[in-house]
Parts: sequence; structure tokens; C-alpha cells
Amino acid sequence: MSTDETHTEKMKALQAEQKKKTAEARDPGRGLVLVHTGNGKGKSSSAFGVIARALGWGKRVGIVQFIKGKWITGERQFFAKFPEQVTWHTMGEGFTWDTQDKARDIAAAEAAFARACEMMASGDYDLVVLDEINIALRYDYLDIHAVIDGLKARDDRTSVILTGRDAKPELCDYADLVSEMQEVKHPFKAGIKAQRGIDF
Repeated sequence: MSTDETHTEKMKALQAEQKKKTAEARDPGRGLVLVHTGNGKGKSSSAFGVIARALGWGKRVGIVQFIKGKWITGERQFFAKFPEQVTWHTMGEGFTWDTQDKARDIAAAEAAFARACEMMASGDYDLVVLDEINIALRYDYLDIHAVIDGLKARDDRTSVILTGRDAKPELCDYADLVSEMQEVKHPFKAGIKAQRGIDF
């Protein structure tokens, strides 16, 4: 058998295997829970990519930002062009080292999560993104069990993405998908400041 024929047979076997897996897969009848975590860049960016995908299908999206303050970002400016499909709440007051006030940070996180719970349970959204909520959990600004209860109470229509490094093990166990971004190299460590249109 020639190399080309061997390749063709191998691809046919892979195709058959993939078709079998696809045929056996089921629709869960509910939205999924996705966790984007890890020490590398791209966790929120990946979530925003999923938002673009959802908008392409005419879906409604809600975004609650837990840590990032009201600084202007490219993604916020872009998604503002879809007011009928996107609801955006920036409820954090900035990075934890900026506020330096734990009680204030806890109050902000609790208010943000209360808003998130309303959105998740409302049935109005196909996708809700809880941006940087893992940081609020990491610092114990929120209780992990309360967060999982909020996810369990979501409308069946609603999928949720939770971003931020150091995702709690309980959250990862509950989620349908967990993706970990790994840092290999970062320009900031070489003294390069964040770039508009690339980093924010």
C-alpha cells in the first residue's frame, strides 16, 4: 500500500470514529458552564470571542465585570455597538492593589454577584460572562458554595463563562469545560507596557 493510500485509510478510520462520537453525543437541555483560568493571558479575551460567536447567532449576552474598574477597553467599546443584544455591567472598582480596602472590595463583589444571579436566573440571556470572578473567589470576597448555588439556579437557556486565574477546585469540578491558559512568555516582564488594541 502506498503512502497516499495509507494516509487515506487512516483518515477514513478517524472520520468514522468522529462520526460515531458525534452521533452518540447528546444535547444536555441546559446551558453549559465554562471556566477560563490559568496564569496566562487570554482568559477574558477567549470569553469575548465566545460573545462574538453568540452575537453572530443572534443570541443575547450579559457581562458582569468583577475586578476591572471603569477604564476604557476596546472590547467594551466594540460590544457597545450591540445595545439590543449585550448588557454590560462593570461593577469592580479596579485591581485589588488599587482599592486597598477589603471591606469595599467584598461589598463590590457581592453587589456584582447579586446582579449576575439576577441575570442568570432571568431567562433573558443565552450567555452570561462573569469576568474575573475567580479573582473575587481567590480572595474570599465571595463564597464558592454561594457561587455554585447561583450557577445551579440559572435558567436552562443560559450558559455561563467564569474567568480569572486560580479557579477554585469546586468550581472546576462543577463546570462542563475548564480551560487553563499557561504563560510561556509575557512582554510586561521584558518591560513592555500594555498595548491598546492588543491588551485592552
